[in-house]
Amino acid sequence: MPISSALVTRFFQLLVNRKFAEAERELEKIKPRMHKTEWNRGYFRALSGMLLSHKSNSDDYAFLSELDFSNKETLLSYKREFLGHVRNKLHGDFDRGFFSAWADCMRVLSRMATANNPKSKGAVSEKGKPKTLGTDKSQATIENFLKK
Repeated sequence: MPISSALVTRFFQLLVNRKFAEAERELEKIKPRMHKTEWNRGYFRALSGMLLSHKSNSDDYAFLSELDFSNKETLLSYKREFLGHVRNKLHGDFDRGFFSAWADCMRVLSRMATANNPKSKGAVSEKGKPKTLGTDKSQATIENFLKK
């Protein structure tokens, strides 16, 4: 069974919003849905590492702790860099899965940056505010992330 992009997107949203218990639950939902391949193992390890790194927040040199989640241009630049590693045939399947998880993370974060910026196109509701879930105003909807 393939990994649901909605689960992964939700994981990244929770991670960025520092809701670690919920992010861990999403990660536990993702794990049994993955086939036992090297690519998936690398992908899952990247997700686990992101959670652990962002949760501990003790390393000033950790990539996520230094990342500006609101700078869409930088996020897209990192996404292109990670996708270059995914396409690189010199990397093994584990590494390509690992970099693919990071590319997906940058994709989601760049869409979140768009959704949180009311001046951007296509990610806002009629009132000029990002659409959010009814119960949790800090979470944007998946619908916003699927729009291009």
